[in-house]
Amino acid sequence: MFTRTPQVRAALVGVALWALCAQGAAAQPVQLTVAADRPGPVIARQLYGQFTEHLGQGVYGGLWVGPGSAIPNVRGWRQDVVQALKRLQVPVLRWPGGCFADEYHWRDGIGPRARRPVRINGNWGGVAEPNAVGTHEFFDLVEQLGAEAYLSGNLGSGSTQEMAEWLEYLTADGPSSLARERRRNGRAQPFRVHYFGVGNESWGCGGNMRPEHYVDLYRQTTTFLKTPADRAPKFIASGGFEQDTTWAEVLSRDIRGVFEDIGPKMAGISHHAYTFPGGDFAHKGPATGFGTADWVSTLRNPQRIGQILTQLEAKLDAHDPKGRLGLYLDEWGAWYDPEPGTPPGFLVQRNTLRDALLAALHFHVFHEHAQRLRMANVAQMVNVLQAMVVTDGPRMLLTPTYHAFELYKPFQDATSLPTELRGQPELVEGGHRLPAISASAARARDGRLVVSLVNADPRQAHRVRLDVRGEAVGTVQGRVLTADAMDAHNSFARPDRVQPRALATPAGGDPLQVELPPMSVAVLTLGR
Repeated sequence: MFTRTPQVRAALVGVALWALCAQGAAAQPVQLTVAADRPGPVIARQLYGQFTEHLGQGVYGGLWVGPGSAIPNVRGWRQDVVQALKRLQVPVLRWPGGCFADEYHWRDGIGPRARRPVRINGNWGGVAEPNAVGTHEFFDLVEQLGAEAYLSGNLGSGSTQEMAEWLEYLTADGPSSLARERRRNGRAQPFRVHYFGVGNESWGCGGNMRPEHYVDLYRQTTTFLKTPADRAPKFIASGGFEQDTTWAEVLSRDIRGVFEDIGPKMAGISHHAYTFPGGDFAHKGPATGFGTADWVSTLRNPQRIGQILTQLEAKLDAHDPKGRLGLYLDEWGAWYDPEPGTPPGFLVQRNTLRDALLAALHFHVFHEHAQRLRMANVAQMVNVLQAMVVTDGPRMLLTPTYHAFELYKPFQDATSLPTELRGQPELVEGGHRLPAISASAARARDGRLVVSLVNADPRQAHRVRLDVRGEAVGTVQGRVLTADAMDAHNSFARPDRVQPRALATPAGGDPLQVELPPMSVAVLTLGR
């Protein structure tokens, strides 16, 4: 005889609630209204930024193989990976960390590579750091990608002089000794530094500081960070993590009174927020083999990040009502338990369909906060955490997250448009609630209307009826990303298991309707 324990009864109730929600949704389409005649803020292309750190095979092996490698490369950077990333139109690349940045000394990475010192990477696995990739190599990669450069300065273990001299080495021209040294190392013209972070995670691995102490250090340090006026980067202050908005409060408040002196040296405040299916860093959960409760708890996280951004914006609005300070979410993404059999400090994890939906839901949140949010960089670009690309020796494959970024390219520098969803179902599982459908809309730079949709329901397709206000629309074209399992992922045996395909859309009609498969991401282009 089968006995229903309290745990089993709770699970059955959860399944029943999910079924009731899904049945209610199936009765009629979800209504999506797009206000094409009410343009909002521009969605900065930097919201689709990337981050790479000297961590595991994120740089060495994944991106850099050296000019003498049998793997095809351009001056040491893998051709296959760089070409794949170029297709994403990477807008900005942050380097060298991360926690690595506050132990990185830039002079270790210049001059002949054979003479560079070997250090120990104490943050990530205690492995040897050969410094084969340094300043010149990084800027070569940035220029190959056509991206903007975001450097993280060493405030933790470095000095103000060291940071100031790095900027002079990078940007000075004329008779400066540091400029002459850069020329001797092969770079005649100054480098273009777009963003410069003064420290990283100063509350933790960057120095275990209090925000009040950091503010004083920031003001002192930036006093000496000088560049030619036409090559000045945007300086970014190290902010908080997850729900901690104290750093934004202290930074925006204490800078307010001296804005004429310090303000130009602070373009914004960074913040870091990751997704842990179990709820916190100690309870990350597996990247594959998860159930519907982990599916929902993971995909609801962008809503939580949206709430954090709202709280951060309120802090800045109180002290910076003119909107001069921006928010820079320069680390975000899924962080799971490391893949079994891999070094824990290398942060290797599988990248599945769930991660593609997670990325798309983040994008929708970023679009909603585009007024203050100036940048967002996923962690990380290759082989680490929620990566775009996975390599194994000479082999390379693209992840579901890569395909999500590729689908959303039309939103880079597009003008956001208000949307409203009505009649959508809700998923209820494991004490977590998640709207089944999410949407965002914008007018792309070429004038076209683009709409993105996420169906987070892993069991049922949902029909969405499109109502565009202020513009006549007659056709819908689009692509969809989906698969046959929640944890479907690309492998070297099946590299194309998860990839976009054409979405079956109507040729016209009033109203326009699209059918979203279960657990899918779709980006549509609307035509007249």
